[in-house]
Amino acid sequence: MTTTTLAVLVPLLPFLGAAAGLLLGRTAPGYVRPLAVLPTLAAFVLAIVVAVDQGGGKSIDASRRLTPTGSVPIDLALHLDGFAVLVAVLVGLVATCVQLYSTGYLRDDPRYPSYAALVSLFTSAMLLVVYSGDLMVLLVGWEIMGICSYFLVGHYWETPEARAASLKAFLVTKLGDVPFLIGLFALATDAGTFRITGVVQAALTGGIDHPTLIALLLLAGVAGKSAQFPLHTWLPDAMAGPTPVSALIHAATMVAAGIYFVARLLPVFAASAAAMTVLAVMAAVTMVGSALAALAQDDIKRVLAYSTIGQLGYMSGALAVGDRGAAVFHLLSHGAFKALLFLAAGVIIHAAGTNSLSAMSRMDGLAKRIPDAYWTMTVALLALAAIPPFAGFFSKEAVLSAAEHTALGDSTVAPQGTGWIVLIAGLLTALLTAAYAMRLWLMAFRGKGAPAPDHGRQPVAMNAVLWVLAVPSIGFGLTTGYLDDWFDGHALTPALTTSVLSTGVALVGGLVTYATWRHTSALAARTPIGAVAAHPEADGGLVEEEAIASHTPAYGDIASAYDPADPGRLLLGPLHRHAATGFHLDAVYRTLFVRPVLAAASLVRFLDREVVETYVQGAGALPRWLGTAVRKAQTGNVQTYLSALLAGSAVLALVAVVLANANAGS
Repeated sequence: MTTTTLAVLVPLLPFLGAAAGLLLGRTAPGYVRPLAVLPTLAAFVLAIVVAVDQGGGKSIDASRRLTPTGSVPIDLALHLDGFAVLVAVLVGLVATCVQLYSTGYLRDDPRYPSYAALVSLFTSAMLLVVYSGDLMVLLVGWEIMGICSYFLVGHYWETPEARAASLKAFLVTKLGDVPFLIGLFALATDAGTFRITGVVQAALTGGIDHPTLIALLLLAGVAGKSAQFPLHTWLPDAMAGPTPVSALIHAATMVAAGIYFVARLLPVFAASAAAMTVLAVMAAVTMVGSALAALAQDDIKRVLAYSTIGQLGYMSGALAVGDRGAAVFHLLSHGAFKALLFLAAGVIIHAAGTNSLSAMSRMDGLAKRIPDAYWTMTVALLALAAIPPFAGFFSKEAVLSAAEHTALGDSTVAPQGTGWIVLIAGLLTALLTAAYAMRLWLMAFRGKGAPAPDHGRQPVAMNAVLWVLAVPSIGFGLTTGYLDDWFDGHALTPALTTSVLSTGVALVGGLVTYATWRHTSALAARTPIGAVAAHPEADGGLVEEEAIASHTPAYGDIASAYDPADPGRLLLGPLHRHAATGFHLDAVYRTLFVRPVLAAASLVRFLDREVVETYVQGAGALPRWLGTAVRKAQTGNVQTYLSALLAGSAVLALVAVVLANANAGS
């Protein structure tokens, strides 16, 4: 088979697996698990073959005209370059691991057939985005992922948290998709084509007439899909879904789509200095704000969710300084260790026997009970904290090095100021990332919470997947120098200055957090038990209040989440209460958008019921009253009818005589 034929099969196989799984889920349940795993595994193998065939050389393009449009044509097109084939391998790897893991994690779930089919469809949609050479075909995969995330996040629809989270994820991402769609049409109008190669060529030759407007419209969709400030609020709440879904969304699909889209169309954004500056500021605020929020969370999955937002901020920062190689490199590295982090968290939750015991303040004795999750999660956290020689060090260093070059004026793509913004925010975030990674590790595996019930050993598939993902988390960064051809020939080797700075601040963040934990643990050991309940934040405080105000149920039992040994409270001080709620952004949105919409809806309802309905009822009441009056006159007595007829005739005769006399007198 040719490379293009194999590439067509990569997204097609999971799609066929999803269709077959939905059809046979009820009639032949024995086929559900093979249909979930085997097509995705085959797509992963074919993605590797396509990557090897492409070899990091010249891009491979193929297209077929779908239908005449009368204006800008739409093509079913493939575009296979180094970035596309590597990202497809990542998607296939993570999706295969998630499907294998889910066979154990959801083995007793009655809705597993629909779940597995939706995961396959999700995978197919992301692969379509990755390989697509036409913006309209890319948009199809983009929107299918939004629908799949709605159903998968709301998998436990019987819980109010899942229902609220799925609706919030759908609405927030759609809020960004509206300007995104307008931007796509405006871009195609200026470039005269939906083909990505044509659009990029037009941008490079100055053929885009409105680069700033188009770039900002597209960034709105990217902010929603990739959870960047200010449209990131849906991602932490999406943790109400099954943990394998979180791993898939955070590591290889959905949130990665926005970053990948900007990387593919970077010349369009680079044509506007204003758009690159906006992207840099958005990345900086996202990085720092999400890291502070992660340091204040008690739920282990919410810590990882805010961590994802921050790492996506690094990728956006790399794009803002014009280095798409560093952005995609960090996307690949992050995909491996973030999938590992979520799946290891799933083992922790599975060991506790319920999703409600994912609060780190309650965990105790887990390191010995789940050694596979303990060791692999330790590896993933070291990669997240960018400690050498783990994968995260090399990819994060590539981002910081690119920011340094731009800050020193060595870039011709991005404004110099964007380099300083990304560099300073990146170093501060590296400090905070190491701090919350150390805090998570200490509270999850070295905490002194109430021992959770032992629900036995986890399925082999769950533990085996962790070790598979640990391999790239350890060694992927060591491939720098071997994969340069896949990254446009751009060397991603670490630079001395940023390597020392980033590693230094990471070590400081980790060591300070450890020292703070030792201090708070010693104090907690001497604190009377009753004093904990008297703590002003022990009842959940502002977190619970805002959860109720926003009609979004609080995720987890916040009332019992207070831990006197939590180092995050001491490190953040007065900022902790604000960081724990995501700096009240949901409350701001409720004040600015939700309440006015609800007030307008109440006004419309009042007008409909009290005004419009009153007129409608009045229009029907008048004929009814007239009918009642006429009905009373119909007595059925002939004498009455004759008397009324004679009386009427007399009245008419009298009127006629009066009118005649009046005419004669005039």
